[in-house]
Amino acid sequence: MFINKNKYFLLIETIKDIDLKNIKIRNKFSIIYRNKSKIDNLKDLLSFRQKCKLKSIKFFVANNFKLAIYLNSDGIYLSAYIKDLKFLNYKKSNFEIIGSAHNFKEIQFKIKQGCSSILLSKLFMVNYDKQAPFLGIVKFNNLSKFSKKIVPLGGIKNSNLNQLKNVFGEGFALLSEVKKKPAKIFSRLL
Repeated sequence: MFINKNKYFLLIETIKDIDLKNIKIRNKFSIIYRNKSKIDNLKDLLSFRQKCKLKSIKFFVANNFKLAIYLNSDGIYLSAYIKDLKFLNYKKSNFEIIGSAHNFKEIQFKIKQGCSSILLSKLFMVNYDKQAPFLGIVKFNNLSKFSKKIVPLGGIKNSNLNQLKNVFGEGFALLSEVKKKPAKIFSRLL
């Protein structure tokens, strides 16, 4: 079964996490580079950014405005813990701000920060923390009524991809499944 949404966000921690050859559809994918440890080689990052441009894939850098400007990225991704409004000063017409949130209060703050899309976590139970709370489809849909900008993130894998048809929103975000089974996931996205 194929899943058809307007936007797909792929969160990667290193440029080696994804092979851009797997992405065949243009203008639907956005890659969020959120490296929490050592940043990849800048020359390699610039080359990766160029490949994204050629394939019409939007490229965002997480929480590092200087790197986002240096790479001429399409925008910046603000994690839920970023509680600063200074990014509004940097907003320009072609520089997009996206963010993440875990609850209604954080959603409201991300709207104040000028985010065009808000990744709301966690939709489903995640493998790395079975005790962590997750929203489920009903709670997610209730929260997404407050803004059209909300995109589900967390616990989305090949086995529950069909359930996304019941989720309100124009897209979804993937993290771990991009690394595990990229070809399988990309073949199901139209």
